[in-house]
Amino acid sequence: MKETNTDTSRRRFLRNAGILALGATLGGCVAGSGNDESSSAAGTGAMTLRTNPNTGDKVSLLGFGCMRFPTLGMANGSDDDTLDQEAINRLVDMALEGGVNYFDTSPAYCKGQSEAAIGNALARHPRDSYFIATKLSNFSPAQWSHEAGVEMFQNSLKNLHTDYIDYLLLHAIGMGGMDALHGRYLDNGMLDYLVEQRKNGTIHNLGFSYHGDIEVFDYLLAMMDRGEIHWDFVQIQLNYLDWLHAKEINESNTDASYLYGELHRRGIPVVIMEPLLGGRLASVPEPVLDKMDDLRPGDNPARWAFRYAGTPEGVLTVLSGMAYTDHLRENLATFSPLQPCDEAEDAFLMRCAREILLNDTVPCTDCKYCMPCPYGVNIPGVFAHYNKCVNEGNAPRDNEDPRYAAERRAFLFGYDRTVPRLRQADRCVSCGTCVSHCPQGINIPAQLHRIDRYAESLRQGKV
Repeated sequence: MKETNTDTSRRRFLRNAGILALGATLGGCVAGSGNDESSSAAGTGAMTLRTNPNTGDKVSLLGFGCMRFPTLGMANGSDDDTLDQEAINRLVDMALEGGVNYFDTSPAYCKGQSEAAIGNALARHPRDSYFIATKLSNFSPAQWSHEAGVEMFQNSLKNLHTDYIDYLLLHAIGMGGMDALHGRYLDNGMLDYLVEQRKNGTIHNLGFSYHGDIEVFDYLLAMMDRGEIHWDFVQIQLNYLDWLHAKEINESNTDASYLYGELHRRGIPVVIMEPLLGGRLASVPEPVLDKMDDLRPGDNPARWAFRYAGTPEGVLTVLSGMAYTDHLRENLATFSPLQPCDEAEDAFLMRCAREILLNDTVPCTDCKYCMPCPYGVNIPGVFAHYNKCVNEGNAPRDNEDPRYAAERRAFLFGYDRTVPRLRQADRCVSCGTCVSHCPQGINIPAQLHRIDRYAESLRQGKV
């Protein structure tokens, strides 16, 4: 069933899309992919749209991810994590005005507040001006009954102020393996229920988001091959690091080249999550940053990553969480319209990926599925600070280095400033509660202990 790397090579997809380099310069880009509907220069025209072959939907290539929203605490500097509805309304208005029409949420996002917040914001606009995607996020075995699943779906309709869902996903398929798939969707009749909802129009497109066990991914596609079900779309993690190196980052992951290849050859539209790999590709090592700037002066690493994720012709939309207007404004410029990566830039980013892998960072995407920690550790905060210091050259490895004192100070002062001492890595007791919740398969306690040992060595000046 699996294709070889040659069969599923990204270069082949680029040729099929007709977006090879038009000139001899490495930084040259074409104006658009064969199925894109905008032809203006980047940042000066309309949002690039992709057509869903199943429904004819004209979907914005930039999708609005609703996993992270502005909170009242962000506005007043407090710990209040209540969502700021007025700020969310402003973001949604700005996104719609800029051509974004795909909004992705879940009952599990923002501690259960996301669906209601985005539903309130979108209800102020005509229903036919946007597409809403949400998920059946029945992670806990207590939610695996048919009745609980139906209740979750009906609550989504209520929270979103709608009588139909444009794009409904089975959430995080692959986590927990085949046992979880059977318990969550097959044995309890929930998949049959969702198919029935699609037949009666309450769901327009039915798909799944994938994390984890490749056996589950292959099984669901085999169901389609046998005519047992039709998947209207599938959401996968795709970025230039995961394209060929996902398994190097974590053994439980699968290279995006395989995932995309299997979907594309079946004609299944692909929704992209983690185009920045949890921000990791927005803050690349300085040598990589310098090379990017040499090729396309003024383009930041995030724009490189977004252009890469949006280039393959089978991609319907690329999700980005945008809790700040500056991020939304930058992303609108990148996708209005998208300048696809040409073949030379694709090869360049593959070299960048190998260079980034040499950095000893933690492959955390800041999804916060590991939270809350029962012992109070700010797990994503610890990882984010460590990764930032490594990428910026502030993680000293040699106390004989003339920059050691400055780098040591930057790491330790920054650590105490961004993560309170009672929430730092030394609080981890290796209970393992977090491990099963991590879609990246990170051995979280081991990484926390590694970072704690490193921080303590810095405090003692022994590194």
